[in-house]
Amino acid sequence: MSATRVFVARLAGCIVFDPAGDRVGKVRDVLVVYRKNDPPSVVGLIVEIPGKRRVFVSINRVTSIGSGQIITTGLINVRRYEQRGGEVRVIAELLGRKVLFTDGSGEATIEDVAIKEGTEADWAVSQLFVRRPKTSASPFVKGVTNFATWAEVREKKTEGQAQSAEHLIATYSDLKPADLANTLLDLPRERMFEVAGELPDDRLADVLEEMPESDQVGILTSLGDARAADVLDQMQPDDAADLIAQLPEERGEQLLDLMEPEEAEDVRFLLSYAPDTAGGLMTTEPIIVSADATVAEGLARIRRHDLAPALGAAICVTLPPYEAPTGRFLGMVHFQRMLRYPPHERLGTLLDAGLDPVTADTSAAEVSRILASYDLVSVPVVDENYRLVGVVTIDDVLDYLLPDDWRSHDGNDDVRRRATARSELRTGSIPLPGAQRTTRGPQ
Repeated sequence: MSATRVFVARLAGCIVFDPAGDRVGKVRDVLVVYRKNDPPSVVGLIVEIPGKRRVFVSINRVTSIGSGQIITTGLINVRRYEQRGGEVRVIAELLGRKVLFTDGSGEATIEDVAIKEGTEADWAVSQLFVRRPKTSASPFVKGVTNFATWAEVREKKTEGQAQSAEHLIATYSDLKPADLANTLLDLPRERMFEVAGELPDDRLADVLEEMPESDQVGILTSLGDARAADVLDQMQPDDAADLIAQLPEERGEQLLDLMEPEEAEDVRFLLSYAPDTAGGLMTTEPIIVSADATVAEGLARIRRHDLAPALGAAICVTLPPYEAPTGRFLGMVHFQRMLRYPPHERLGTLLDAGLDPVTADTSAAEVSRILASYDLVSVPVVDENYRLVGVVTIDDVLDYLLPDDWRSHDGNDDVRRRATARSELRTGSIPLPGAQRTTRGPQ
């Protein structure tokens, strides 16, 4: 095995291969255990394998670490990893911790941890890369950095003071919201709240949208009212409505009052529908244009980097006004069709004449059948006056129909169960999750 010193933060995201060169997964963290008189010993890696499952790979199974990749013996237990007492995750729990130098020269913050192989093929923490507090008031000056051995420092433990999550957040900055959500859910609960509290509002909003409702509520409750309202402002209206619906009524009203008026109005509107209807599933922020808009304008609208792919698959065409509830709904133009026409072509001439909208009280089962039957990514929702009030996207329906614990499910359902679900869906007897929920607001 390579004896090169390896910095743990650089291992995050490294590909793990088996001896044959086949990809096993990605490194998400390194596990160590403390020892009385020696530096912490490395016991293994947390590796994310296909299916978003995180498993433990013993350091004894690792034959090579270096060049941005890790080679294993190929023998991996695919049981989902659960942290045991005494185990410490370097990226999740050590980075950002405060330490004191034993020589009395002050404190510093751990920014990275170096591990190295010993003489008996065991790995241990060799050095800490730490940064001392800055001595200048200038925002452009940082504190000096040092390398320190484990014996030269001791952890600073201040009662009631949370460790900084800045370095953990930086390490996982390239993760997609769903992957970051899984990472947070794997952390101890207090650490999860701490990291969530330091995420930017828009990033935290994206992450909350990918979490189970109970964890959403827990994180939102840990935030102050003003911060919670700011995060809700950044969420999609339908996701914000689902989250507020899980809170006590008084708390929900307080947050709605603190939100931006326009955002709060959209959320209140969605809360007025039952969760098992198109109105309860829809988002009120589709792309809406006039019939005179051109293909070039339409493509420019769906090019926005912050637009969800499902919302960018089609554009809604209505009469003015162009915000939900709009003027009379005229039709939808699919992204693929726009690509077949010149930039100056008017979108009013490209409407999908075969696509009928649904009403806000259409059942979730009926919406899912429409999406499946016509290979659609989204379906428009109109009110009794044929005004567009929103769209239901395929991810809204999937999120609703899947079991509450689908994010942590291993995905090993048997064929008969899937066949039964398909049969129930076709016959309209599918047991919708909404049947077990309470209505989010007045009907």
